[in-house]
Amino acid sequence: MRSDVVRLYKVVHTWTGITAGMFLFIAFYAGSITVFAEPLARWVSSPAPVRLTALAQSDELIARTLAARPDAAKEFTLYLTDTEDVWTRLTWRKGKDDRTPWSAELSSAGEVRLAQSYHSSLSDFVDNIHRTAGIPGANDIGETIMGVVSAVYAVALVSGLVIVLPSLVKDLFALRISPNLKRMWLDAHNVVGVVSLPFHIVIALSAVVFCLHDQLYDALDYVVYDGRLKSVMAASNPFNAIKKDERAAPMLPVGALLDRVNAASPSFVPVEMRYRNAGLRGASVQVWGHDTRYMTRGKGFAVISPVTGEIANTDYLPGREGTWTGVVATFFALHFATFGGDVVRVCYFLLGVAGAFLFYSGNLLWIESRRRTERRNGGPVIQKTSTRLMSAATVGVCLGVICAISITIVTAKWLNGRVANIDAWHNGVYYAVFLASLLWSFLRGAAAASVELLWLAAIAAAAIPFTSLFSWASPALGMQGSASMAALGVDLVALSAALCFVWMARSAAHRVEYGPADSVWAASHRQLQEGAR
Repeated sequence: MRSDVVRLYKVVHTWTGITAGMFLFIAFYAGSITVFAEPLARWVSSPAPVRLTALAQSDELIARTLAARPDAAKEFTLYLTDTEDVWTRLTWRKGKDDRTPWSAELSSAGEVRLAQSYHSSLSDFVDNIHRTAGIPGANDIGETIMGVVSAVYAVALVSGLVIVLPSLVKDLFALRISPNLKRMWLDAHNVVGVVSLPFHIVIALSAVVFCLHDQLYDALDYVVYDGRLKSVMAASNPFNAIKKDERAAPMLPVGALLDRVNAASPSFVPVEMRYRNAGLRGASVQVWGHDTRYMTRGKGFAVISPVTGEIANTDYLPGREGTWTGVVATFFALHFATFGGDVVRVCYFLLGVAGAFLFYSGNLLWIESRRRTERRNGGPVIQKTSTRLMSAATVGVCLGVICAISITIVTAKWLNGRVANIDAWHNGVYYAVFLASLLWSFLRGAAAASVELLWLAAIAAAAIPFTSLFSWASPALGMQGSASMAALGVDLVALSAALCFVWMARSAAHRVEYGPADSVWAASHRQLQEGAR
């Protein structure tokens, strides 16, 4: 390959990487956590305020709730599992804008007990950070920006592959550990990038589609459907599979409905049932659940009539999808790791963390290359303002999001069930820590801030398992610690992360004190002394 072509692609790769790198670090780090959204939800949950109604009493619970609150018939959810994150058996909201759901349980005497309680949606919050890179404002703005960033990311992937092609065989698994740290970082960057390239291609292309779906739909509506796309989508909507009929009609028992779904897909594991227009002939129930043998969008579901027991739609039931919905489900599954069980989720978690490293190391390589350029020009190396600002921004953004997410997780455990709107606290804590870390990095400089924020990241990560210890040791705190493998897995991962951050903080401190004095990562007093000489 001609050297001028490689140089051109190197420029393209550098600037696309620099442009998108910090956005992608946030998306990948938060995305790696959302792979284990269910264990995180189980870890953060406080004990249910009242005893959960036995699943065998679900029909009685539904009947008594609808008698006491007829407005719940429009739409309510019945939860079928008894895991820590299930805080009540039946919930509903007054409307789409109702932020505080109502719940219903049966007392030991068979009376219905109604309550209003706001439950933590920490997993949804972290997922929102993943989808929008934490860009404040309406989600559509953040997702649109991330769609553009994902397209730039795809260009960076292609250009990066072209750069390493000439020496791919020789240098693919070369990790030269030597005093030349830039070479070591470059080797690690190349190995991670090439080995995980298929994963990154899938993530980049699927992210473009997910984030820019409105724009893609508008284009399809204009080019293909001649303005009829909305009507076509409405006709194929599985939630409209049962025709509207407002005549009153009795509903079949919950167990009978679950038996019908089980007969259609024996390996499908239901976790919740969402009723619409209960008590009417046109009522419908969406039975949501999992089947790890198939590719799914997340949870799969079947639509069934609670009056006749007829399964009205299986377009999103794992193993029973249509051709188009099967393709869409595969697309979603490859992005969100909703297939293959825990083994695939662990692999995606590791690939997500490695992806975050890829973008962080890319910025570090650009910063270090500035010093090499200055050396070629002769004379002492004077770090430019742009280099200092980029290094401070890289440290502040990347380490800031790590600290912010960990502290938000800890805060969610302490405040769950104690505040009226815990989602507002999630936002407040996350952005306060993130912006404070970013400001600290600019005030202290990249060198000092990198060490200090890594220690903060270690403390914040360690606070997660220590919070579990507090909840076990002091039940009076009201934070019931869980001994389930899902919740313990969160503690173990957080403890491992804390130990990694301690090692990184010590290594960073050593480089600040003993590394090259002309580096942007050197202590400022050493840079001044070297310049005076």
